[in-house]
Amino acid sequence: LVLWTLAWIDGRTGLLPDGLTLPLLWAGLLVNLDDTFAFLPDAVLGAVAGYLCLWTLYLVFLRLTGREGMGYGDFKLTAALGAWLGWQALPGILLSASLGGLCFAVWLRATGRAGAGQHLVFGPWLALAGAWALLGPQL
Repeated sequence: LVLWTLAWIDGRTGLLPDGLTLPLLWAGLLVNLDDTFAFLPDAVLGAVAGYLCLWTLYLVFLRLTGREGMGYGDFKLTAALGAWLGWQALPGILLSASLGGLCFAVWLRATGRAGAGQHLVFGPWLALAGAWALLGPQL
């Protein structure tokens, strides 16, 4: 439910509130104290890797373009997904979210609903990919 709420909020406001992302991160670590979804060391590494991966991309984009390419909420949400599912799930989550966001952006451009350089949110795609990674294997 938190992922769906975050997706909706980010889609409407362009923000991922700390009041939801940070408790989600801590809850993921606590849930994995008994290795529920991932071994605890993998969950801790997932939180760190999730944050650092997007933070590094952010810095590279900022240095190359002089513009911010994403917000800090995306880093925190990815860290939370890593905490819940472990570092091994992050490549698939990031690939799925990126492809979903790219397809949506292409559709928006093709239909004239978005212009070049327009801000597009990434959080809904992260949340959707994370929910799929969490629930998909159980379906």
